[in-house]
Amino acid sequence: MKIKRTLVPEIQNSLQAGKVTVLYGPRQVGKTTLVKGLMESLSTRSKFVNADELIYREVLASQNSQKLGELLGDAELLVIDEAQRVPEIGLNLKILVDTFPHAKIIATGSASFELASKISEPLTGRKLTFNLYPVSYGETQETFGKIESRAQLGRWLIWGGYPAIVSTDDPTLRERLLGELVGSYLYRDILEMEGLRRADKIVDLLRLLAYQVGQEVSTTELAASLALNRSTVERYLDLLEKVFVIFKVHGFSRNLRKEVIKNSRIYFYDNGVRNSLIQNFNPLALRNDVGQLWENFLVMERRKANQVAGRRVNSYFWRTYDQKEIDCIEEHGGKLYGYEFKWQAGEIRRAVRNQFTEAYPDSELMTVSQENFEEFLK
Repeated sequence: MKIKRTLVPEIQNSLQAGKVTVLYGPRQVGKTTLVKGLMESLSTRSKFVNADELIYREVLASQNSQKLGELLGDAELLVIDEAQRVPEIGLNLKILVDTFPHAKIIATGSASFELASKISEPLTGRKLTFNLYPVSYGETQETFGKIESRAQLGRWLIWGGYPAIVSTDDPTLRERLLGELVGSYLYRDILEMEGLRRADKIVDLLRLLAYQVGQEVSTTELAASLALNRSTVERYLDLLEKVFVIFKVHGFSRNLRKEVIKNSRIYFYDNGVRNSLIQNFNPLALRNDVGQLWENFLVMERRKANQVAGRRVNSYFWRTYDQKEIDCIEEHGGKLYGYEFKWQAGEIRRAVRNQFTEAYPDSELMTVSQENFEEFLK
């Protein structure tokens, strides 16, 4: 089953001679499939190299324009997969761009912190960056149709959107594939890093976070639970965010001293990964965490939708010390938009609405439920 990725036209339009298009994303999210499909659709001469292969890695790390030219050959488009494997990849890409200004280049990477640190400075003004996420709800609509996608909403909440999972109808196989993904791929980028040896602590940390989706997370409490120091926990959280397992949302405050901003909320890039960590694939009717699944799904899907729509937003949550809260606050165009996520239809509590709109009178608030979530994800 071929899943149509909405990012393809954007990447195709971004390809320019003398520029590098950088595509980040977690392992197994479909980066290689996307770029190979893009190459097939273009009429230009293109070449694909995998930096996991030593022969290409050595040439790409050579800083030798002659060797890099031999690698490029007569290709107009060069695709470098797993580019984070190449030492000083940014400098070598700069040499390629400067020496062969007619070439278009795509570099993909599963570990954004490695690739970003090696690319950003050498390629200042010479690159465009995209993130490829697990399959979005909008992409499932394109693949299965709107009616079927809505009918399968519970499936997306439980199993997530990794392409191999979306394409598999057998629940037993889906569970095995997710277990392999979590065990073999998502940890690999972290555990390969020098000086990081506590795989058991990372697993324990992720499980703690999986049970706290949508709640404020205290690094001090996490450290105490794991018998680690706080700085180590903060380092692990940072690494997990940079390899696309989790991401943080900070508290919003502009006016009120009683607004909570100290701690962040943690969300997972994929519900299926979260459920695999706690080994719970029960249907929604048998779960007590439907609200958490719904919130994680909507926060992540909104991030995908914002990228597709080209909306540049700052995202937060809002909570006061007297327990008034709004799940999602977006700031863009000089205005605040608040969204409260409810699995069943309902209104934002009057006290919450009144306090927020009094503090931020030009804001707009709405509830997002099963009845209107598709509009929210456009």
